[in-house]
Parts: sequence; structure tokens; C-alpha cells
Amino acid sequence: MRLGVLDVGSNTVHLLVVDAHPGARPLPAHSHKAELRLAELLDGSGGIGGEGVGQLVRVIGEALEAAEDKGVEEVLPFATSAVREAANADAVLARIRAETGVVLPVLSGEAEARLTFLAARRWFGWSAGRLLVIDIGGGSLEIAYGMDEEPDAAVSLPLGAGRLTAARLPDPMPGPEDVRALRRHIRAEIARVVGDFARVGTADRTVATSRTFKQLARFAGEGPRDRRVLRRKSLVEWVPRLAAMTPRQRAALPGVSAGRASQLLAGALVAEAAMDLFGVDEAEVCPWALREGVILRRLDHLPAA
Repeated sequence: MRLGVLDVGSNTVHLLVVDAHPGARPLPAHSHKAELRLAELLDGSGGIGGEGVGQLVRVIGEALEAAEDKGVEEVLPFATSAVREAANADAVLARIRAETGVVLPVLSGEAEARLTFLAARRWFGWSAGRLLVIDIGGGSLEIAYGMDEEPDAAVSLPLGAGRLTAARLPDPMPGPEDVRALRRHIRAEIARVVGDFARVGTADRTVATSRTFKQLARFAGEGPRDRRVLRRKSLVEWVPRLAAMTPRQRAALPGVSAGRASQLLAGALVAEAAMDLFGVDEAEVCPWALREGVILRRLDHLPAA
């Protein structure tokens, strides 16, 4: 069957269309996305402003049209941290339903971590052993660990690259003290949960997912494009270089889009801190993440052909 997963994230609204059935690998058929950066459209009260909600309704409508054009049988919609934490989330969800017909479930941070972990586990298989999965989104950081398809530990922290950039690095060329202050904040937040993971075990492999890690791995990683490895040593070298660059200069790096260039420094600081505090020397980038986890979970509940 042809499924569409509609991801209303902190940076983009992304429709991924796949051809799939139980027991088989989902095959991507179409991708439709629009950058909104909802995490940066919050008003003074912490809600998504009227203009931002209007844009969100419009792009969801466009995504539904694309799904219909591509023959999608079922659309699986969900929203993540930007909507989850908006002060007017209920009003936003009600307007989306009234104007598009979409009932938009809002995933908890822990659910995000668990579904991303499922995707990584299916991608690497059982032979990968115990996985530590790190995902940096626009609004939050998810970390999960375990041996099975359900992680033994999963957590979500408010350390998304877009959120941190908007709140703590609004200047395109932040000063050294601003960067150091953000580094301290990130490390203090991550350090609070490291002990919880240490108590459940040590990973055999660390997996990195999300657009942030993919971008970092393109210019700072090693290996073929479909099996990129990002080493902490390389991140340590790149962070000060990124801090000295303008967003335009970052956008000139391989794999970095102009729309995400401003967030890259904050994302790199989160990646470096997570790898350091968890004692990770290298992480392998996984092409599957939250959207694939949602698809896989839905397929698990379909009868076999």
C-alpha cells in the first residue's frame, strides 16, 4: 500500500510518501516539504502567531493535495515539539482540524525518542547490539538506548538547533561569550540525564539521526555517503570554525542548505556535547529517523499480505 507520513516539525512540514507492506522495507516514492521554522515563529506569549498558524494551515493543505495526487491510501500525521510546547497549541490544532480536516496528534518527546530508536534498530538490525541513538531536531534533542526494539531508556530535552539559535544565538555572528554560554547551557542539560543511561548499560554502537547530523557528517564525517561516520575529534575541530563563519559561509559547506545554515552552530554544539558527555568517539549516521519509525509502527499493526 502507499502511505504518507505528514511530519509537522519545528523546522519543516514534510510529507514522505512510501510504498510499503508488512515485512518489507518501505520504499520512498515522493517527498514534499516546506520550511516554516515554527520554533522561530513564537510570539511574546510563547504561542504560534496568527501569521504562523495561517502558513501552517496552508502548507498542510498543500501536503494533503500532494498526497492525493500521488495516490496515498492513508496519511499518518503528527506534530512534534514546536506545536507541543506552543502556549496556544489547542487553538492551533483546532484551526488545523477545522480548515484542513486533519486531526493532528502531538507526539510526546519520549514517543519521538522511542519511534526514532525503532527506525534505527530496524535499519541496523539485531547484529548491531545495544544502540545509543541521538537525534537533534529543530526543537528538541532525543536520546534513547537499548537492546530491543523498545529502548530501555528514552529522553527528550529542549535542545533543538532551531530553538537554541532563536533563543540564545539570534545574532548571525555571535560573540565568543554567547557561544560559551550556550555551550555551558547545553552541557548542563545533557549532564542531568547521563547517569540515568549509565545505569542501564553501555552501547555497542552509537547512531546519529536527523538533518543536523547528516549535514555535519557531509563535511566533517568520513566514509561513503550511505555509511557516514562522524567522529567527536572532528566536531571539536569544526565547532570554532563554524562559530567564525557567517551563515552564508556555512551554507557553502557540502550538504548545508541556506535555510539551515544559521542553526548549524547550535546543532554542532549539541552534537559535540552529547558525544562527549556520553563518552562517544564516533557515531554512524542513520538515514532513517522519526518519520520512518512512524511508518514502521503503522506497518506492524497491518495484517500480513
